[in-house]
Amino acid sequence: MYRARMFCGKINIEYQEDSQEMKKNWWKESIVYQIYPKSFNDSNGDGIGDIRGIIEKLDYLKELGVNVLWISPMLESPQDDNGYDISDYRRIYKDYGTMQDYEELLFQAHERGIKVLMDLVVNHTSDEHQWFLESKKSKDNPYRDYYIWKNPVNGKEPNNWGGAFGGSAWEYDNETQMYYLHLFSKKQPDLNWENEKVRQEVYDMMKFWCDKGIDGFRMDVISMISKDQAFPDGEVKSGLYGDFGPYSVHGPRVHEFLQEMNREVLSKYDIMTVGETSGVTIEEAQKYAGEDSGELNMVFQFEHVEDASPHAEFGKWTTDRYDFKAFKKTMIKWQEELQGKAWNSLFLGNHDQPRSVSRFGNDNPAYRETSAKMLATCLHMMQGTPYVYQGEELGMTNAYFHKLEDYKDIESIQYYTELTDAGLMEPDYMMKCLMLRSRDNARTPMQWDGSEKAGFTDGEPWIKINPNCKEINAASQLDDPDSIFHYYQKLIALRKEKEIIVYGEFEPLCREDDQIFAYTRKLDEERLLTVCNFSEQSAEFEVPAEFEGSRCLITNLDRKVFAGKVVLKPYEAFVLYK
Repeated sequence: MYRARMFCGKINIEYQEDSQEMKKNWWKESIVYQIYPKSFNDSNGDGIGDIRGIIEKLDYLKELGVNVLWISPMLESPQDDNGYDISDYRRIYKDYGTMQDYEELLFQAHERGIKVLMDLVVNHTSDEHQWFLESKKSKDNPYRDYYIWKNPVNGKEPNNWGGAFGGSAWEYDNETQMYYLHLFSKKQPDLNWENEKVRQEVYDMMKFWCDKGIDGFRMDVISMISKDQAFPDGEVKSGLYGDFGPYSVHGPRVHEFLQEMNREVLSKYDIMTVGETSGVTIEEAQKYAGEDSGELNMVFQFEHVEDASPHAEFGKWTTDRYDFKAFKKTMIKWQEELQGKAWNSLFLGNHDQPRSVSRFGNDNPAYRETSAKMLATCLHMMQGTPYVYQGEELGMTNAYFHKLEDYKDIESIQYYTELTDAGLMEPDYMMKCLMLRSRDNARTPMQWDGSEKAGFTDGEPWIKINPNCKEINAASQLDDPDSIFHYYQKLIALRKEKEIIVYGEFEPLCREDDQIFAYTRKLDEERLLTVCNFSEQSAEFEVPAEFEGSRCLITNLDRKVFAGKVVLKPYEAFVLYK
């Protein structure tokens, strides 16, 4: 995707002045927990998680210490893409519950001091949304211009763009003999943000939910709402289709649209906003989320999780393990270059990524707990707002399904079919890719206990449960003071307790080390040192002299000595405070 310049110098003097004046905000000091409702907790035995199920677990979330919930879409939808295809922006999806249930969730969460973010999906709708049903009827329908329709070119698609889920990004409509654009599934037609009426419909809908009492929005693929109106062909890098990215990501009017959204809606409420901005550069991130940008509070950048191997022909579909040094370089870059300019969002996993402990740690039973704690330490001590994906606080792992029929994810199934049918990938190898990289790894049901259905449901779950729920589950971890859950709980408590963890200046150590990720944080006279071994081999680290005699805030392996040259065990981590 896109890459920004790497800055390798020390943190400059100008920031030391800025750091004292950094604006304090509740959303900078929050810890966000992402809920994928379909897989979180089923209250009625139909095999699908629901709103009442979330309400039942609010005390668990309060005990963990998180204070913001980002809940993936819960609005009316045919569920082609698990709710990211919305057919009615003002109705709750029937399998999840009712508007009354949702209002009860807001009330109960707020009673516990927990805020709720709604997932805002406005780059596209479902093809079953009333706007699209009208739009399809005729070329002169009042809703025609709500979507992007183009005439065929030489009897074929208007350009060569491929969709994010495989196949063409264009679908032919026999009725009006034109194509509509869908950057994702053909059941997710893109809205035409050039149309002022569309934008006003979106803003009115956002106000509706803000008035209900929600506390903010996570904005799905928001960087894609503006398209180059010339719609040129994209470069064919791999596979069968051209890349729409240069013409549809961070498009020509995206900042204009978001500034308008801020004026019309966001600025009128005390809410939190985070935009999903795949391929974003440092410079673009500052435009989206600079302190005075007038757009969003922060963005999700994906550079650290999109580091496809240089040997991978087909993007994420590879069995190559991630490159630690590249990962570290990227994480450092975003810490250093946004510092004093915009706010970071901190995450290793979400509903679109494999499980973080399987990817960046080690899910072998010998190292799973230690590496899960290490990853959490590294992330939660950085500057930015941390996001915990459901089950991450338990060290849940990839599912490693062996049969294609066990996968439910539209992206996984479509790419398997496309790449194997075209002879570009052997079926056995593609299955191995799915086992490592499929989005379904993050979507298996939450493991509440060690029973057959993991305490998720009394019925038949919509997707298979990871069989390791017998070993990895909330019930056993709540009873174990040394569990991953209680480690996360401690990290979260430290973040609330010590301002330096939120606002302190970041400075990396050991940039070139191929095992150690270490950095300091500074705020006035306070100092913090975080040291993490990302490998399954021992690693040496020289504790800086200024930290001798410091207090250990947290460690995952009960280390007692923190002076001079120390030898870290595999996946060991510790944090010193002075």
